[in-house]
Amino acid sequence: MTHPTGPNDDDEHRRPDLVRQNRIERRRAKIREEIERNRRGEYTVPTWVLTLILVLVVAGWLALVFLS
Repeated sequence: MTHPTGPNDDDEHRRPDLVRQNRIERRRAKIREEIERNRRGEYTVPTWVLTLILVLVVAGWLALVFLS
């Protein structure tokens, strides 16, 4: 059912400009929190970097075994 008294409050939150602004603010807050964690020394190496290093080590070892 619709509300006869006026527009729904949910319509206000679904406007594209507000959604975009909220998304930008959440992204900025996330980046700000990450920078604060890094400054406190809670930095961790991303998983993709660790995976890349592992693949390179295994590939190098296999190349050494099969090419020598």
